Amino acid sequence: MASLIDTTVLSYGANGDGLVLIDDKPAYIPQAVPGDRLKLRVGSDRHIEVLDIESASANRVAPVCALFDSCGGCSMQTTALPALLEWKTGLVAHALQRAGFDNLPRIEAMQVPVESRRRIDLAFQRLPGRIILGLHRRHGDVVDMTECHIIDPALFALLAPLREVLGSLGAVTGGGDLQINLYSSGPDILLSTDAALVPTDRVKLANFGKTHKIPRISWRSKRRPNDGYEIVAQQGPVFHAFGSVKLTPPPGGFLQASAQSETAIAEAVLAALPALNRRDPIVELFAGFGTLTVPLAQKGRVLAYEGHFEAIAALKSGAIGQRIETTHRDLTRQPLIAKEFEKARVVVLDPPHAGALIQMDHIARSKVEDIIYVSCNPQALSKDSALLKKAGYEVLSITVIDQFLWSTEVEAVVAFTKSKKRLSRRQT
Repeated sequence: MASLIDTTVLSYGANGDGLVLIDDKPAYIPQAVPGDRLKLRVGSDRHIEVLDIESASANRVAPVCALFDSCGGCSMQTTALPALLEWKTGLVAHALQRAGFDNLPRIEAMQVPVESRRRIDLAFQRLPGRIILGLHRRHGDVVDMTECHIIDPALFALLAPLREVLGSLGAVTGGGDLQINLYSSGPDILLSTDAALVPTDRVKLANFGKTHKIPRISWRSKRRPNDGYEIVAQQGPVFHAFGSVKLTPPPGGFLQASAQSETAIAEAVLAALPALNRRDPIVELFAGFGTLTVPLAQKGRVLAYEGHFEAIAALKSGAIGQRIETTHRDLTRQPLIAKEFEKARVVVLDPPHAGALIQMDHIARSKVEDIIYVSCNPQALSKDSALLKKAGYEVLSITVIDQFLWSTEVEAVVAFTKSKKRLSRRQT
């Protein structure tokens, strides 16, 4: 039998849903905001229906996007952005506290502006007479992205003509995926379809690239993504600039979500470095194609390691004349052992979402005094940094970057040190 309950939302859950207690057991309410007073109908199977928001949290706002209820891209638009930044800052702090760090320094935090995202991964589906292009709704099908307050307007402007050209391709028999990176040279497109491109498809894509000033369009099989990609249309050079250095990333290459966050992350890393001379070795792990490598090379000699061959090849070919040495190495299968860090003055790492895994154990057992960790996952940060805590490191500085607005994702730059001299100067 169903019952009516009045309850207050206590906090957020891991997916951004509001946490309430029903019979002392946790339950999660989508779109609820901590501080909301809710009237709920709870079924005998614990199915929950929100009947009313009896009083709204001070941090509750109206969603800015008409697609909020359906699109899977933003789960937290009912919360004011400043409150979200505060919550994400707390996620990072709690992750470090769970790892054993109690005396944390003051946390610096920033949030990117709306309509600044320059990297998008979309899905598309052919329906009778049209193509829908957008994100998957929560546990569901593709929602057509007719509105977006996150992505750069230059990317959003491409969606309508992309629907048109996708609808004309013989290779689009059902669904597929589309990745777009807005590099310094312009949009770079990687298309995945079930069927192979036919010759007329290639002509259409080339014409599309020429019309919309897209330097490169690449394709790969959705069914066999490990077969790699092929460039099907190129109108000009493809590059991304880090200061005065221009590198050519591979199709689908990793790019920080916004230009503002790219700058903020690099600045936080550089600010956390110990005093270096230009010959001091900086070991950089999970280097990608140079987001941090190039700025770091202005401070010392960078030994960059990356497991993705095309990314490290792009860095190597574009960093000629820089103080950068590149090594292709899968750090999850062949991590650097503690002895290999003997000459390192500082270690900088930007691991994938799962964290540094076994590599972190070798770092913790090394004699390196200073480590700068760029995190995109508080849970992985907590696990990895616990090893550093056991090895005697303390947290020197923390910078939180919210580059994924209205989502649960958060980026952070955390500096660890064993230097008592540096810790004595730490802000608290």
